[in-house]
Amino acid sequence: MKILFFSDIHGSPDSLLLLDKHIQDLAPDCLAILGDLLYHGPRNPLKSDYEPPKTAAYLNLYKKKIIAVRGNCDSEVDQMMLDFPMMSDYSIILAGNLKFFLTHGHLWNSDKLPPLEPPSVFVYGHTHLFQLERLESGIIALNPGSVSLPKGGNPPSFAFFDGNSLKILKLDDGSELKSLELF
Repeated sequence: MKILFFSDIHGSPDSLLLLDKHIQDLAPDCLAILGDLLYHGPRNPLKSDYEPPKTAAYLNLYKKKIIAVRGNCDSEVDQMMLDFPMMSDYSIILAGNLKFFLTHGHLWNSDKLPPLEPPSVFVYGHTHLFQLERLESGIIALNPGSVSLPKGGNPPSFAFFDGNSLKILKLDDGSELKSLELF
């Protein structure tokens, strides 16, 4: 199973247009969205391409492939625009013997993990900073960063699981920022 992870879109359709090229090239079985889909949030700048209806229309094209969780900026009004569920605080994807625990990161994070055992991958967004590391517990922490509003001087990014490894990739050209072999 191939999974493409992304987070913190914050209503940016231009970011999704860039991501679409990678979706076509990588052909994931599943698109895992880690929250903050449509609203920019009061702490974030308003991007010039901020257009929630256009963002929702784009995401709805992939509704059969999407597993999404609710971010701290998401609400019932956002759900009304989307053709897939996105109001759960977490979701789980099983891929072979791996468990991917998906959440936004405002309730659980790499310092406050839910009850997981290896081999598990804790996948979250919220910080807009990418992370990929094996924690002391043996759990792998993955944050794909943000496709639209990265922080810490990082480029916009997303993550990809190809069945054997996890990679964090730059949104603009798909080049690798970080990788971890799992098997």
